[in-house]
Amino acid sequence: MAKVLVTGSAGFIGGYLVAELLERGHEVVGVDDFSKYGPVSQSHEGHPRFRFVEGDARDTDLLTDLLDGCDHLVAGAAMIGGISYFHAYAYDLLATNERIMAATCDAAIRAHRDGGLSKVTYLSSSMVFESTEHWPSREGDERRIPPPLSSYGFQKLAVEYYARAAWDQYRLPYTIVRPFNCVGVGEGRALGQAEVLSGNVKLAMSHVVPDLVQKIVKGQDPLHILGEGDQVRHYTYGGDLARGIALAIEHPAARNEDFNLSTAESTTVLELAELIWRKIKGPDVPFRYVSDEPFQYDVRKRVPDTTKAAEVLGFTATTSLDEMLDEVIPWVTRAVAEGRL
Repeated sequence: MAKVLVTGSAGFIGGYLVAELLERGHEVVGVDDFSKYGPVSQSHEGHPRFRFVEGDARDTDLLTDLLDGCDHLVAGAAMIGGISYFHAYAYDLLATNERIMAATCDAAIRAHRDGGLSKVTYLSSSMVFESTEHWPSREGDERRIPPPLSSYGFQKLAVEYYARAAWDQYRLPYTIVRPFNCVGVGEGRALGQAEVLSGNVKLAMSHVVPDLVQKIVKGQDPLHILGEGDQVRHYTYGGDLARGIALAIEHPAARNEDFNLSTAESTTVLELAELIWRKIKGPDVPFRYVSDEPFQYDVRKRVPDTTKAAEVLGFTATTSLDEMLDEVIPWVTRAVAEGRL
């Protein structure tokens, strides 16, 4: 089995990924600075094949030291959040994530040059397809369509350029993965000064599913949604994404390739909101909602082509939206009751 360094290991997707890699028998080193949520505890703490280091992924020397003896690196550290983050931290997202990526690649190039590191797996985003006007989005479309308008989407596209440039100049092998709309447990209220209200409820500055759940749990009626609710998303379970990323790390055919990782099921925000409402309120309470002014970068449609991941990696997201919500709703409800959201 391999030894894998995961940057951003205490993050939303990172937590799922570390657990998946340990389950598959790998040794994992995680690094995170707790800058988004503060210190978090995860189920794999104390696992004999897991070592955690609190540190900054912008520290090239730290990453170089941690890569000693590692076969793989997962470049997952980033300043990241939901749609409200794109506006509250437009510059910080770009500047911070560029510094993280440059430091990560510098360390990886050193480690590969010294003969230990086999490959870097880069976590990109569905937001690289932000400016598309045709769907589904296929691998390669990101270089044929206009660049993203948001600083976050633009920086995630830059991640992919880092990956290819490090290969072109230093022959550092890569795999690029693009998660679509991760859903799961573990998110708390993000640290930061900005507060965003949706009706009478302060957003957790995370993602649409936990924010909708917390608004309904807190009694918001009518429910406030961004825009008309006709935005199309592909809500994908964190455990499924972790499995897809692990396959991309391990599979020899993933070398120097890119993959959309997503469910194939499309859901509108309004459909999602009503489903959550029914699960919390029951069938007898009328579903009422109002539309708030959407954010500037609230993309109308994000629809992936999932064929390549299925054919090359054998990856298919199998967890239904119903199953995801049955896990997330109780978790968010407890977090609200405990004052964490």
